[in-house]
Amino acid sequence: MPSIILASKSKIRKEILKKNNINCKVEPSYVDENQIKESLLNEGASPELISKNLAELKANKVSQKKNGELVLGADSVIDLEGELISKPSNRDDAMMILKKLNGKKHYLISSVCISKNASMIWNYTDKAALTMKNISEKELEDYLAKISDEKLYAYNVYQIEGEGRSLFASIEGDEDTIMGLPIKKIKEYLNSL
Repeated sequence: MPSIILASKSKIRKEILKKNNINCKVEPSYVDENQIKESLLNEGASPELISKNLAELKANKVSQKKNGELVLGADSVIDLEGELISKPSNRDDAMMILKKLNGKKHYLISSVCISKNASMIWNYTDKAALTMKNISEKELEDYLAKISDEKLYAYNVYQIEGEGRSLFASIEGDEDTIMGLPIKKIKEYLNSL
């Protein structure tokens, strides 16, 4: 299987690749996600389209400097009844997001893109449906108190692989997708090369 460059500083994405025996170097893209999201939202783009565009943009940006190498870009967003929910920027923001999701079904969308010579050569988007339990404000506060800043800002507002699992009544979909990297499809593609 060929080695790749991961255009992300996400530790969890790097761990998933490593666990699946995919050699990768990390080179973050430093794309201004908020500016791009705002622009796409103003154009009426869906959360899924925003996720796809960001994954492609990240991969292409790093790929420009890496002639002939495979670069993997990834992006995950939450779609709550058509509303795009982004990563929290502070703890108040995280609480607001948890309150919005409380008792509701939402979709976590993860898009991945592989680029070579600044052009996308493959992409894939997957979606998982998560239904959050009805949780009291006190329980939400207690949950947030257990999560470190690093983890809180790195992965949306819940960690499905840790404390976050207890927040949900049901989870339908691939766990790797929920953690930001639909690895089965990435491996299928890399093995086909």
